[in-house]
Amino acid sequence: MKSIEDIMAMAQNVQSELSKAQATLDTIEVEGVSGGGLVKVRASAKGRIIGVDIDESLLQPSEKGMVEDLVAAALNDARAKADAASSTEMGKLTSGLPLPPGFKLPF
Repeated sequence: MKSIEDIMAMAQNVQSELSKAQATLDTIEVEGVSGGGLVKVRASAKGRIIGVDIDESLLQPSEKGMVEDLVAAALNDARAKADAASSTEMGKLTSGLPLPPGFKLPF
């Protein structure tokens, strides 16, 4: 059985690694796309929106509703990709830890 000092040291190490992983997530970029590439959204794996690119052909008043839908779809696509990248990165961190099944970090 490990001593309380060993457990505390392990917890501090996990916290340090978690902080590093969170910082790394903000440097990983994903791109959400909709409308066959007419609307693109770049985001970090942490979920921060970095940029939006809308093809000029969509910039007409009659296309307003479609552009709004495409932007929403591209944002959702970027968010899904950011979540996947985040899960992959966090999985690397927790792979060596003796955590029960289904346990997720951060708490």
